[in-house]
Amino acid sequence: MAFALNEIKDKRAATHSKMRVGRGIGSGKGKTAGRGHKGQKSRSGVSITWFEGGQTPLYRRLPKRGFNNYFFAKDYAAINVGDLQKLVDAKKIKDKVDFATLLKIKVVRGAKDGLKILGRGELKAALKVEAEVFSATAKAAIEKAGGTAKALKKPAPTGRKAKLNKEGKLSRGEKKKATKK
Repeated sequence: MAFALNEIKDKRAATHSKMRVGRGIGSGKGKTAGRGHKGQKSRSGVSITWFEGGQTPLYRRLPKRGFNNYFFAKDYAAINVGDLQKLVDAKKIKDKVDFATLLKIKVVRGAKDGLKILGRGELKAALKVEAEVFSATAKAAIEKAGGTAKALKKPAPTGRKAKLNKEGKLSRGEKKKATKK
């Protein structure tokens, strides 16, 4: 039995028209339109997500758990040695690679803590690479290709770490105690 596209129909009762509420008492959904009587939820524009009727809500009953590394995490712009080789092949870099060079040719975006070189891929060109951090495989790959990997002085810590004392050993609370004496 073949069907023509213009003869295909849904099965009976497969589709329903939208219930029209508030259209007279004879419809069964007139007057209060299925919302009950009075109260906040009977009004329009009400969304009481997570509200539990005044009892302490679930998100406040459960304990906070875990560690958040937000204040201490380093924000490096990472690039692999294989990507450096692609840039050499495309003649975008010649012999020296540093954060400013990669920023200028729009390979990396701004990162607060500098550049990190990772070891994925193969490097054939002898490059002088200057970065804040090198992975062990990246450093080995650069030196194997005849280049040099110079680790720059790490920048001053940001965020909470910047509030430590000169030795970098006292916490914020201990520092306040020490300054009061």
